[in-house]
Amino acid sequence: MKRRTLKRRTWLGFAAAFLISLLLTGGFVDIGKPNAAIAQITSRPPTSRPPIDITRLRPAAPANLMAGSLCANNLATAIEQIIKRPLFATARWGIEVESVSPPATLYSRDAGNFLVPASNVKLLTTSAALQMLYYSPQQQPAVAARFGIINRDSDNDYAEALLNEIGGTESVKSALTSLGIDSRTYRQIDGSGLSRSNLAEPSMIVKLLKVMQSARGSDLFYNSLAVAGVNGTLARRFVNTPVQGKVHGKTGTLNGVRALSGYLDHPDYDKILFSIMVNQSDQGDDGESLKAAIDQVVLQLGRLKNC
Repeated sequence: MKRRTLKRRTWLGFAAAFLISLLLTGGFVDIGKPNAAIAQITSRPPTSRPPIDITRLRPAAPANLMAGSLCANNLATAIEQIIKRPLFATARWGIEVESVSPPATLYSRDAGNFLVPASNVKLLTTSAALQMLYYSPQQQPAVAARFGIINRDSDNDYAEALLNEIGGTESVKSALTSLGIDSRTYRQIDGSGLSRSNLAEPSMIVKLLKVMQSARGSDLFYNSLAVAGVNGTLARRFVNTPVQGKVHGKTGTLNGVRALSGYLDHPDYDKILFSIMVNQSDQGDDGESLKAAIDQVVLQLGRLKNC
């Protein structure tokens, strides 16, 4: 019954998007099928809830991890002080951190293992669609708005509609393979990440982020992501921290699953690409401890110095 309801909502949403596009753009966009429309839609209003004060999250990070600079050769020690606390004894972490310039792997922990990625699956759906999507300059604002709702706001119905529109998971696999993404490094079941049968390696997500810097639709992809302390699913995270406004990322949330992958603007490395996933089914605080630990890891990346 739930699946039938979701499917009906998905197609009702797509039908509405189709009609709005006709009215406002006056044309169609070809994404491999004739007469497939891109909706002229606007981003959702920002949340009115207060920002999350990371300094008050529990478990709190050790005091030595909250200020000052951090040399790259000490990054592993700093991260492991966060993720190896007794609270996370049963957690499965997968973390990959790479710099753009100079290109280097700054930290890697079980990044080649499969984990449930939750809504990080939307990165696969949208990056693949951008390889298949053809739009006129006049339609680009509509495309940007639609992809922002999928990645920035993490709307599941829009993600499923987009996956159906481009031909399903096999079409995603074909598009990602053309970008050099090995299909053995992920398993995609749906477009949104709601299924726990979705699996991904954090190293694959970082490789996808890397290739999407120069692939077709790179600007649309990057700008579709939530910005730390500014908008979307990151609006209330990293507020009043050194990385506010500097992280463009995609969150992931299911019971016992938290993920954050994206780009961090960095003065020493141009950009740092990262994917952090954690699966821990016995967390009893709605995953807030997992989310706090992820945010503390990202703050360590913001402290990095090339020394």
